[in-house]
Amino acid sequence: MKYSSFDRGIPAGNPIANALVVIVGALAIGASIVLGFFAFVVLGSIVAVFAAIIGLRLWWFNRKLARQSRGQSSPAQRPQGGVIEGEYHVVKSDKNS
Repeated sequence: MKYSSFDRGIPAGNPIANALVVIVGALAIGASIVLGFFAFVVLGSIVAVFAAIIGLRLWWFNRKLARQSRGQSSPAQRPQGGVIEGEYHVVKSDKNS
């Protein structure tokens, strides 16, 4: 009697061996799902930590640049008290139109 590989449904004729194969297969699938979840959590937390470090570094660098640009401007260029001084001239009046 010749068996082809396509006709096999259950690997062994013994029901105890078949049950053992099903149990071991289910445990292997469950273990791979749990390990995959924990690997995802670990990689996600590593990415989050690196993103926080890079974000903190960029914030610190922008703060340092803003502080340097404020320090280089002369006191006459800085606004004092929110008042803008200046002169204006009327170029064209609407009354003569």
